Amino acid sequence: MQPLLSIHNLHIAVEGTEVVRGVDLVVRSGEAHAIMGPNGSGKSTLVNTLMGHPKYRVTNGELRFANCNLLELSADERAREGLFLAFQYPKEIAGVTLRSFLFAAYNAQMNQRDSKRKKISPIKFKTFLESKMAELSMDPSFAERAVNQGFSGGEKKKAEILQLSVLRPILALLDETDSGLDIDALKIVANGINRMRSPDFSAVIVTHYARLLEYIEPDRVHVMIRGKLVESGGKGLAMRLEREGYERYGVQERGTVPIVLDA
Repeated sequence: MQPLLSIHNLHIAVEGTEVVRGVDLVVRSGEAHAIMGPNGSGKSTLVNTLMGHPKYRVTNGELRFANCNLLELSADERAREGLFLAFQYPKEIAGVTLRSFLFAAYNAQMNQRDSKRKKISPIKFKTFLESKMAELSMDPSFAERAVNQGFSGGEKKKAEILQLSVLRPILALLDETDSGLDIDALKIVANGINRMRSPDFSAVIVTHYARLLEYIEPDRVHVMIRGKLVESGGKGLAMRLEREGYERYGVQERGTVPIVLDA
């Protein structure tokens, strides 16, 4: 099977300092891969680079997605091709309601995938959006608030998963989406991701802890240390990291309980 995402010998620098040092990774359609590692290991740098963040510079290597050379595409073009990044720290957009934002994004994405497809009407989209919000136990009035403005930490994460559910990307990049969530919010986020699982949907899940992987079954788990993927395995690897931390890789850090954000 042709890989959906193919990363070969990828090197990434931030302000002249090399952060990712020769990463190789293959993700096939329908797969979910988890990347775990201590803080500062390069996990977030990797997924932000995949999405085309201008702060990160690829100094060497190849990056292909669905037969496209990602290095030749802007961030907007990558999104239109079917990539989606759920940010670790979602940004606020003052004056734009979540509903309006998702309505515009949905029509733009669907038009890119099928130019003959008619745009959805505001009324039909409202019904569609409310059904997705119900799946995430979100009140419909939440959609009338400005994007992420005044949201609690948990609300921001739920809003990211709502965007994921509405836009249905081909490849989702989840940058520590589970960070700081209480157990109830974590389950809602995990259930939202699990509903997306299909042969047409793949995910790269960046996480520091194994909590999320108790509810999502990854196909592969990778350990990132000092900018390199140093070990790969199944879910058992994630559970071992939760028990033992990263000391066997020369990192003096153990899994600790994160600060919990309000749901």
